[in-house]
Amino acid sequence: MGRSPSHGNGRGGGKPRQAGPLAPYRQLFAPPGAPAFTAGNLLARLPMGMFSVSAVIMIAGSRGSYALAGAVTATGLAVTALVAPWTARLVDRYGQARIAVPATALAALGSLALLLCVHYDAPDWTLFAAYAATATTPNTGGMSRARWAHIHRGDPATLHTANSFEQAADELCFMLGPVLAAFLCAALFPEAGTLTGAVLMLTGVLIFAAQRSTEPPVTPRPAGTRSPLRTAGMAPLLAVFLATGAVFGALEVTTLAYLDSPAAGLLLALQAAGSCTAGLLYGAMRPARSLPGRLAACLAAMTALMTLPLLAARTGSAALLAVALLLAGAATAPTMVTGMTLVQRLTPQNSLNEGMTLAVTAILGGIAAGSATAGWTVEHLGAAHGYAVPASAAALALVVALAVAGSGRRAGSPGPPPTPPDMRARIRRFTELIS
Repeated sequence: MGRSPSHGNGRGGGKPRQAGPLAPYRQLFAPPGAPAFTAGNLLARLPMGMFSVSAVIMIAGSRGSYALAGAVTATGLAVTALVAPWTARLVDRYGQARIAVPATALAALGSLALLLCVHYDAPDWTLFAAYAATATTPNTGGMSRARWAHIHRGDPATLHTANSFEQAADELCFMLGPVLAAFLCAALFPEAGTLTGAVLMLTGVLIFAAQRSTEPPVTPRPAGTRSPLRTAGMAPLLAVFLATGAVFGALEVTTLAYLDSPAAGLLLALQAAGSCTAGLLYGAMRPARSLPGRLAACLAAMTALMTLPLLAARTGSAALLAVALLLAGAATAPTMVTGMTLVQRLTPQNSLNEGMTLAVTAILGGIAAGSATAGWTVEHLGAAHGYAVPASAAALALVVALAVAGSGRRAGSPGPPPTPPDMRARIRRFTELIS
């Protein structure tokens, strides 16, 4: 099928934007094919919150070792961090449908191989090899954001809504995935979570890839094109994502250790619910501040709100901690939305999937570092003190963002004020100043 022209840019002879809180989302999903690819992407993304929980339950139940289960999932995370950018580069070079489907099929086979190795009591090393094969799973969230950027190009307001929706979808999958995995493994059989996740992922990607009218066209990469990692301004932004990922990892480990009961999952779901709600509300807004300034403001709010769980934990009240986590989650989605939007501005169009996957990889690295740091803190200082780790990581992300913005202002202070440029020119000038 041929690709349709851009829709929803709010210009020309189209209908005027409707007023109301839901109007931005009606505008977002107005183009033909948008609801269909979103449905497929959500179906493919839900298992991302299922696989690690399913693997831990399945391996620990069969082998009687949480240490082995944790080592297998940690290895898979490390391999994913290495492979994901290369998969994304192939997506940029050859197209989403041509790469995502075989990459997902290979990852699904890895999940099935893990299931069989556990079920038939294969040697431990086979578990590591099988789970490592799932690293080819494409970044479905990044591909979805790339489609929105193509469909609504030239419309920053609608792209802001799209990024907000995608972040809310991430949080929703984070809430539902682990719960669904635990239920399936307990109600049916230990391998049910992994099997269901593999089927959902492959089915969702097939539906997503079939929507060719919304797929962004492949843009040829000139010889000698640099990786987005070397794009001016990307390195400090990835450092912000790394620190933000540490917030997520530390918050999860500390909450699990603090309560040490099934209620911990409920409290983590509340934190994700706060983020999901804030993301949807943020998407309906039209922030006027520049992206770098908005990112610093979001990180300042996150730093302040992440101190609430630390204060609540010291009271010993689970109810206060639940409220604190709900409020702390409210700053998560706006921060991630703004950061991902800035990644889109900094990354060349022909490397958009790779650029967003690098951001996700930085978050995964931060989650691993935050989990390890929080684990050490909980073991040596006590569970309540573990909440100091996410608060400190948020503060570190804020310091990096402020340092970058400050250096840009100092470098740009001499000389007469420039002629006001468009948004893309502003971002280009900002990154040139901080590089």
